[in-house]
Amino acid sequence: MTAPNRSLEVGDADAGSRLDVFLAERLELSRSQARRLLARGAVRIGSRILSENAKGERVRPGVTVLVSRFSRPENQRAVAEPDVPLVVLAQGTGWLAIDKPAGTPVHPLDPEETGTALNALIARHPEVHGVGEAGLRSGVVHRLDVDTSGVLLFATREDVWNRLRAAFSEHRVTKVYRAVVRGELAGDGAVELGFVTARHRPAVVRVVDEGELSRARGVRRGSLRWRCLERFSEATLIEVKPRTGHLHQIRATFAHLGFPIAGDPVYGRAGDSTGAPRQMLHAAHLAFEEVLAASPDPADFREICARLRA
Repeated sequence: MTAPNRSLEVGDADAGSRLDVFLAERLELSRSQARRLLARGAVRIGSRILSENAKGERVRPGVTVLVSRFSRPENQRAVAEPDVPLVVLAQGTGWLAIDKPAGTPVHPLDPEETGTALNALIARHPEVHGVGEAGLRSGVVHRLDVDTSGVLLFATREDVWNRLRAAFSEHRVTKVYRAVVRGELAGDGAVELGFVTARHRPAVVRVVDEGELSRARGVRRGSLRWRCLERFSEATLIEVKPRTGHLHQIRATFAHLGFPIAGDPVYGRAGDSTGAPRQMLHAAHLAFEEVLAASPDPADFREICARLRA
């Protein structure tokens, strides 16, 4: 269903609010969804069409903000792409796990976006539409970074989605990653750190020092452990088992420890001589109750290990 044109009067209680916050509250959207309306030129004040750069402007009482018709997020549908390859690793009643290639987003951010895992999935399983968060996030149980490869879990039934989402939230899902980190990591270990979002779009997180934990806002605690599998002359192949699943947790953690993921363009430091074409992080294994899926190392991951070994 498409929402009609809207005229939003700025009242005294709204005075001084950020434009994106004002739109989100009045239209019952998230702030990111409100920013997308701005980005596509759907918002104006008088004859002035506002862009995403106006998201931080403060609204003034008495002003009318006009919003063009738009599809509500829960009603949007991903474009079905039957020609996009889809490798199913495992499936059961109400769920399936696919092998996500590096470079493939999990789901589209816009109804016209294609090339995501959901675009390929919805062509084979149209029943996934409307499950969970619905819209362009239908059926998505968890997420992987665009350049992270491996096991990705979807639900095709609402009750199964609720059960699996709860398991992720309560840290009851076993997740195993394989990664190549720069430098010679001395041995196995475990760590718990605090993270805050330092930037949105593109997102970047930073590790919060212990002395800052009590003062920083929006801190999320993340913990993981790792095991060294093979040491090369300038890198180390490791297995990582995160207990939590925060944004960029593995990448930010090892960069903080001084061993960034090989090929990581965000958290890596200068002087990466591994030749990695992307961040060498692979979701190798996922398990919870009847859900069990494993993904073999992709070709680029095997090639980097072979090169470093040689």
